[in-house]
Amino acid sequence: MELRLNHVKKSFGDKTVLDDCSFVFQQGKIYGLLGRNGAGKTTLFNCLSDEIQPDMGNALICDDEGEHVLLPDEIGYVFSVPVLPDFLTGEEFVRFFMDINRDRIETGASAETYFDLVQIDPEDRRKLIKGYSHGMKNKLQMICFMISRPPVILLDEPLTSLDVVVALEMKQLLRRMQKNHVIIFSTHILQLATDLCDEIVVLSEGRLRQIDHEMLKSKDFEEQIIELLKDEEKHE
Repeated sequence: MELRLNHVKKSFGDKTVLDDCSFVFQQGKIYGLLGRNGAGKTTLFNCLSDEIQPDMGNALICDDEGEHVLLPDEIGYVFSVPVLPDFLTGEEFVRFFMDINRDRIETGASAETYFDLVQIDPEDRRKLIKGYSHGMKNKLQMICFMISRPPVILLDEPLTSLDVVVALEMKQLLRRMQKNHVIIFSTHILQLATDLCDEIVVLSEGRLRQIDHEMLKSKDFEEQIIELLKDEEKHE
């Protein structure tokens, strides 16, 4: 399975943020989307997830059965600030989400199975979500994707504010999930991308450019990335 972006463009007034973005993302890989603050990473994710409409272009899912335009329910979107129902407990929310996605759930899976996978303690499962830490809320978002199993997962700066232990747990979880998904991880922190991702894609001057995989092993990798990004002057 592949996610294909075809000539995606988006402007706000006279400011072009995405300028003819074309790229092919493959299932089974975690892609690091690098760009300076304001380069258009969130705008690209919002176009893919149907939060906003691009001015031109589209995104296609391509598999053995053919190709079709990417649908909103084929996207899992981890926001930098989690959006969850704070008035429910973690357990109530997961059971509700399982109920509305009952046709997608793996045979034999239970709410406890998912909580165990993301390492949320039994006593925390019965607490209101409003009392959860940022890291625990991100884990709940990941449970949603384990249940609904969307082919494409977008992560918008999800690890930036997490402590080192939770960030490591999230990285391990993503690696376990990557086999069956296209995962695109947006960040402006180079070290996060190189630690987690199989491929690096740079968004600069409104366009996507894949970095040669061999560059990841180069001792001057960081300098080369900075050189690509330093002239970026366009902002969302």
